[in-house]
Amino acid sequence: MALGLGGSSSSNNNNQGGGHGYRHHSKYRYSDDEDEDEAPLLLHSSTSFTGSSSSGATRGNNHNNNGAAQGKGPSRQRLSAIMDELKPSKDSKAAKSRTIDFHASGKFLSCGSDSAAKEKKRYPPNVTRNTKYNIFSFLPVVLWEQFKFFLNLYFLLVALSQFVPALKIGYIVTYVAPLCFVLAVTIGKEAVDDMKRYRRDQEANSQRYQMLTPSGFKIVPSSKIRVGDMIVVKKNQNVPADMVLLRTTEESGACFIRTDQLDGETDWKLRLAVPSCQALPSDEALLELNASIYADSPHKDIHSFIGNFTREGDGPGQHMESLSVDNTLWTNTVVASGNAIGFVIYTGRDTRAVMNTNHPKTKIGLLDSEVNRLSKILCAFTLTLSLSMIALNGFEGLWYIYLFRFLILFSSIIPISLRVNLDMGKTVYGWQIMNDKEIPGTIVRTSTIPEELGRIEYLLSDKTGTLTKNDMELKKLHMGTMSYSVDTMDEISTHLDTAYSQQSSGYNRTRGISTAPTHIGGNKARRDISSRVRDIVQALAVCHNVTPVTEDNGSITYQASSPDEVAIVRWTESVGLTLVFRDINNIHVRNAGGEIFEFEVLQVFPFTSETKRMGIIVRDLTSGEITFYEKGADVVMAKIVQYNDWLEEECGNMAREGLRTLVVARKRLSEELYQEFEAKYHVAKTNITDRTNAMNAVVNQVLEQDLELLGLTGVEDKLQDGVKTTLELLRNAGLKIWMLTGDKIETATCIAISSKLVARNQSVHQIAK
Repeated sequence: MALGLGGSSSSNNNNQGGGHGYRHHSKYRYSDDEDEDEAPLLLHSSTSFTGSSSSGATRGNNHNNNGAAQGKGPSRQRLSAIMDELKPSKDSKAAKSRTIDFHASGKFLSCGSDSAAKEKKRYPPNVTRNTKYNIFSFLPVVLWEQFKFFLNLYFLLVALSQFVPALKIGYIVTYVAPLCFVLAVTIGKEAVDDMKRYRRDQEANSQRYQMLTPSGFKIVPSSKIRVGDMIVVKKNQNVPADMVLLRTTEESGACFIRTDQLDGETDWKLRLAVPSCQALPSDEALLELNASIYADSPHKDIHSFIGNFTREGDGPGQHMESLSVDNTLWTNTVVASGNAIGFVIYTGRDTRAVMNTNHPKTKIGLLDSEVNRLSKILCAFTLTLSLSMIALNGFEGLWYIYLFRFLILFSSIIPISLRVNLDMGKTVYGWQIMNDKEIPGTIVRTSTIPEELGRIEYLLSDKTGTLTKNDMELKKLHMGTMSYSVDTMDEISTHLDTAYSQQSSGYNRTRGISTAPTHIGGNKARRDISSRVRDIVQALAVCHNVTPVTEDNGSITYQASSPDEVAIVRWTESVGLTLVFRDINNIHVRNAGGEIFEFEVLQVFPFTSETKRMGIIVRDLTSGEITFYEKGADVVMAKIVQYNDWLEEECGNMAREGLRTLVVARKRLSEELYQEFEAKYHVAKTNITDRTNAMNAVVNQVLEQDLELLGLTGVEDKLQDGVKTTLELLRNAGLKIWMLTGDKIETATCIAISSKLVARNQSVHQIAK
C-alpha cells in the first residue's frame, strides 16, 4: 500500500503498489523500435546436435524449421521442448528471447567462425547514444523547434516582409538583427548542451574492460562488447551491458552491487554467481564449458528476469539451473565488492537501462508558454487595430497593402527584446546555479528551463532515506503474552543465556521443548519463556540476506540490500546471538558463551514488492532438523500463520508509534516433505513461461500453511537532521508536499506528524480500502 500525505492539504491519498515496486514484466509493452525480422537466435553445440548444417552452430527459425537439427539422447529432447515453447503465434511480433552458446564449432563465440560473428551482429551494438541531434539534423530540427512557436514565427514573417518593396518600412537590419540574435543564442545553447551529451556518451563508450578469450584477457572498449562475450568487471567499475554473473572473486559466489544510477536506491543489492561456474577451478575453465544460457525477451522491468543455464555433462543427460534477477548485472550498476565475470545477454537498446530511458526532447518552460500565448493575444490586438485604421479610411485604394503596413508598424507592440532578455537571463541563471558555492557539484543539464525552479508548486518526497535517515533500530519485540521495549531488552539477553544453558544440560535445542513434564492445552506444548525468546531471536538471526564482513581491525560490519535486516541482525548481536559467517550455502551464529551454531541454507525466497515477505529454509547441522522461517508484512503474514487474537491489534499499536512492523513465523519440515517441495520447486524454477507464478504457487501450497507465529518486531527509522524546519519553511513558501511510502497508514501518519509535514492545526483524513 502506498500512502500520499499532502503537506498543504487536509487529505490523504491512498494508492495501491509499493513505493519502489514494479509490477510483473508482462504489464509492459516492448519497444516499438524492435525489428520484426529479428528472430530468436538459437545456437546449439555440435556435440549435442547433428543436422543438415555443416557448421557446428545451427540457427533455429521460429517460423520455419526446415533442416532442423536431429540428434539423440535426452538433451535433444529437452532443447526441442524449449524450442517449441519459444515459438510465437503467427500474428505476434517475432520474439527476441535468445539461447546463446558459450562457444560454437569448438571456438569461443566472440572470436569464432564468420557465421557466429554474423549471428552476434544481429543484436544491437553496445553503444550509448543520448544526443538529440546529429550533424545533418541539428540545424533543421533546431529551427523547427524555434519556429513552431508563434512568437518566433511572427517576427520571421515580419522580417521577411521587409524584402517586399511595397511593405518595406525603415531599415531591414532593425527587423532581422534581433531575430538572428535570438536564434543564435538558442542555437548556441542547444549546440553546447548536445556537445556535452556527446562527450558523456563518448566517455561511456570508450571505457575499457577485460574480455576473456582463448588467448587470455583482452582489453576492449565498451562499444565493442557484443552478446556472448565474457567480461571482467572490477570493483567500483560500471557494468557495461546486461550480463549474467558467472563468477566472482568471493569464494561464496556472492557479489554486492550499487544500483543508485538505475533505480535511485542507495542500498547495496546482493547478486549470486551461477553455482556451476563458481565451482570451476579457474576463470579460464569457463572457455571449456559446453553450455548455453537462455534469456527471455528484453523488457523494462529491472526486477524481473527469466533464464536458464544449461550445461552438457559427460553422461547422456543435462544439468539445468534456473536464473533469476539475483544472477544478473544490469547496465549502469556498479560492482561494490570483489571482481566479477559476466556473460553478456543484452546490449545497446535491449538493455534495461536504455529501455527505461526516454529520448531527450526539447523542454519548454511555463514562462515560454505564457509569453507565446500573450504574443498571440497581442497579434490579434494589432490586427484589430489595423483593420480599424483601414475602416476609418473607408477601405479605399490598395487597402490590403496598407493593412500589412499597419501590422508591421504595430509589430513593436510585441517586444522581441523580451525574448532576447529571457534567453540571456536563462543562460546567466544556469551559470550561477552551477557556480553556487552553497550547492557544489550541481550540473544544469537543460539550460532552457532553469527559471522553473522558482515556480515549483508540488514536491513529491519518498519517506525512507529522504525524510528519514534510513538508519534503522529495533525498538520493540512482541510475542503475544510478552512484550519487550528498549528499557527491557536486557531481559531478552538473560532469557537467551538461560535457554542455551538449559540446552547444554539436556534441553532439546532444535525444538525448544523441555524434557520435564509440560502442560498440554489445545494440542500445543506450552514452552517456557526462555525457549520462546530463543526461537524468535534465532529466527531473526538466520532469516535474512545479510552478509557479515570482518574489517582489518577485527570488527564486524554487515552488508545487505535492506537496512531493516541490518538493524535486526545488529539487535540480535546486542542481545547475545551474533552472525559471524554467511555465504550462499551456510550460516554461522555465535551465542554469548562462544558456542557456534551452524546452519545449511537449502532455499532462499527473497523479498519482493509483490509478495511482501522473505523466507529461508535451513538445516541445523547439529540435529539435522529442517526449518522454514518467514518474515513479512502483517497484511500477508496474517493469512498464513496459525490463528491468534493479538497480531492485528499489536501491529496497529506499533504503527501508531511510527514503527515499521515485521511478523516472524516458522514451520518445521520433515525430510520427506522437503524433498517433495524441492522436486516441485525445481520444476517451477526451470519453467520458461509464467515462472514466477509457478514458483509462488509451490511455496504457497507446500510451505505457507499454518505457520507457527513466533512474534512481531517494531523497527524505527530516525528522521533526518533538520527535516522539521525544512518542511515547515517549504510549506510556508506555498509548496504542497506529498510523502510517498509503502508503509501502513498509521505509520505514515505518525511520520508525517512528527516530521511537521502536517501542520499542528491541520486535520488528517484517511482514504483506504
